[in-house]
Amino acid sequence: MTGTDGVRTDPRGIVLRGYELASHAYRGDEFALAGSRYEYWLGRFVRRLTDGARILDVGCGNGLPVARELAARFAVTGVDLSPVQIERARALVPAARFECADMTALDYAPASFDAITAFYSIINVPLPEQPSLIRRMAGWLAPGGWIIATVGQEPWTGVESDWRGVRGAQMYYSHGAAEHYRAWFAAAGLELAEQGREPRTGNPGYAMLLARRAGAEVRA
Repeated sequence: MTGTDGVRTDPRGIVLRGYELASHAYRGDEFALAGSRYEYWLGRFVRRLTDGARILDVGCGNGLPVARELAARFAVTGVDLSPVQIERARALVPAARFECADMTALDYAPASFDAITAFYSIINVPLPEQPSLIRRMAGWLAPGGWIIATVGQEPWTGVESDWRGVRGAQMYYSHGAAEHYRAWFAAAGLELAEQGREPRTGNPGYAMLLARRAGAEVRA
């Protein structure tokens, strides 16, 4: 794949090495959730769920703040590409279960989860792979299940150097436009409930999509 600078890139390798080098710079061992935009969006999300719901956190990082907050009420499974991030998540959020894996290679049975979170993770996958990933994620949801995801606001693909101020660390991003994601969600049977922008004054920032899988809700 060729990045915006014309250099051949290995997206997964860049993302993996980036988080291996800059894990602590990206997120420490504590996170002040109160008053944050994570608190806002998680609040919009969890009010639609019942206690004990099965949640998949895609691109869970070190488990903060999403898995830690959700694990207090729900059965959380976190997945991340980085062994460093997963090792930290297991130590920081012992109430959740974590798996080191490439999200695009996951193979869960249909209706395995009641809800899915994907904060700032789908955007690290090459754009041509994102529609099929979204379809597969929709299939992992039980009918009536919910998904919240950070996606692109405007199209852009590129590599950030010295990511998070760590010399030699890079991060790969690939964004479509918000309208593309709305169409991909609809094609996957996901009914959009809310859309926002993060940060709220971002230019362009990211789009936040909160959607429900079509169909009657089925609970065990």
